[in-house]
Amino acid sequence: MAPAFQLSALIASLPEDKDTIWGPPTTTDPYLNEVPYAPYSKGDKLGRMADWTQDSGKDGRDNRGGKGYKNYRDQQVYGAGTSSLFSYQHAEDEASFSVVDNTKTTKPRAGFGRGGGTIFRGRGARGGAATGGRGGATAGRGGAQRGPGGRGGAAFDNRGARGGRGGRRFGGWKDWDKPQRNRDASVIIKDSWKMLEEIDFNRLAKLNLETDEGEDIEGYGFLNTYDKSYDKAAGAKTAERRLAVQDRLFFNPTASEDPIIQELAAKDEATIFATETVLSMLMCAPRSVYPWDIVIVREGNKVFLDKRENSQVDYVSVNENATDPPLDVSEGNKDAMNTPHALALEATYINQNFAIQTVQENEKFDFPQPNPFYNPEEDSEPLGSKAYKYRRFDLSLNEEEPMHLIVRTELDAVVKQGTSAEQFVTIKALNEFDSTAQGAGGALNWRQKLGSQLGAVVATEMKNNSCKLARWTTQSILASAAQMKLGFVSRATPKDNNRHVILGVVSFKPREFASQMALNLNNGWGIVRTIVDMCMQMPEGKYVLVKDPNKPALRLYEVPVDAFDEDEEVVETKA
Repeated sequence: MAPAFQLSALIASLPEDKDTIWGPPTTTDPYLNEVPYAPYSKGDKLGRMADWTQDSGKDGRDNRGGKGYKNYRDQQVYGAGTSSLFSYQHAEDEASFSVVDNTKTTKPRAGFGRGGGTIFRGRGARGGAATGGRGGATAGRGGAQRGPGGRGGAAFDNRGARGGRGGRRFGGWKDWDKPQRNRDASVIIKDSWKMLEEIDFNRLAKLNLETDEGEDIEGYGFLNTYDKSYDKAAGAKTAERRLAVQDRLFFNPTASEDPIIQELAAKDEATIFATETVLSMLMCAPRSVYPWDIVIVREGNKVFLDKRENSQVDYVSVNENATDPPLDVSEGNKDAMNTPHALALEATYINQNFAIQTVQENEKFDFPQPNPFYNPEEDSEPLGSKAYKYRRFDLSLNEEEPMHLIVRTELDAVVKQGTSAEQFVTIKALNEFDSTAQGAGGALNWRQKLGSQLGAVVATEMKNNSCKLARWTTQSILASAAQMKLGFVSRATPKDNNRHVILGVVSFKPREFASQMALNLNNGWGIVRTIVDMCMQMPEGKYVLVKDPNKPALRLYEVPVDAFDEDEEVVETKA
């Protein structure tokens, strides 16, 4: 600080003219007010006033994440969201100059070259890229192999890569560039229909209703004994058998056309009546992707859950829940036999024949009543092994307002365990069409992996066919079956959908299998009770519950009483 006498001398030397202006001299620069405005964001935060250790890019913006950006990763630099208008840019970037290294080095095997694929280091084949089919590559331990006809092939197919230890997981090749699938509804929505309610799956997943184990009311039909020779080690060569065509009759009428259900309804045995096919579809609705519909008929205080003739509910879907499910012909699928509808027909055909082939017809277990749908005077073909158990469940919320449901369940065979009582089983079949085709969902080759990696095969099927397996498990629990026989059936050759081979059979306890796939039956009962309560608040008539074809939601429509009575044009489901 200057001494006091110097400061007073300085003040005395100043001019006494009052017009003298203090401060910096004024300027007459005409460009002062023409400086361009630098935009800024009100959300910018002041992190540091200056950072002399950080190198700026060509355009004046900070190279965030560089060496100078160490302890400020989570802070915003003021004005970093906009480019600087005042930064000086070099005519040439000196950092781009480097010394040329002429040393010869061995180039690593690289990806996307001629016939090659991207290499991913991993432990065994799990850490590498998935098999890409023709022209694809299979990355094993630290290397890549060319697939058949691998010239110019890409490294990934639509299934993406299986990310293992040290590998990278891909969701699929050009997932962002895939067009949105627009499926058609399972039934034509007419203008005369009135939409009453729309429920998304998120709401359905929160419902819950505890019920009892159910009680048997009546039993009809007969069952053959299951052939235990099919229980050999799955995947073994000795377990392979040809699937033969079985000429047997099966009946699956809807609830309103079932004479036994009509008798039980006349006796006021319950409020709700359904078959296991329709009831399992409704209980597992949040897992469904493909469109379907259920006809609901209310007569007085009775509710019937029905299905239309040739309904989608009767068919067995294939890879419905896969990340990249099978495409239709209109969506670019060149293999007509691998479209969703063709695969559903094939899977339904396999299940019917497989259930008959795996039983011994020389041994029979008869229920108290014969098959209620078989007429020997009109039906010339023999009956297949099938029993119908009518069971009742209590869906009441309180004792003042009782509500019961009667469902017709189905059993496929009986198993004798020594001197103990017979155990009833259900028989289902999973089918493999082509592990390298589009829509396979990353499934393993069953002939190669079923014996050594059975758990991985079942886990993949749980992912790709979550809805189908959930329905089968629900049907087994509703029927109070002790076991569920799950067969693995594959095509004899991938390009022929008429000849099939049984690779093995695995047994599961239905409730244990339900816990493995996180299936909550209480949630299913809550869905049924919610839908029925909606219909009970409506006047008597006919309603249709439709699964939206393109989003996870259900819609309830009020339709005329004579709807579906005559042959109407039904849109074939393009899943």
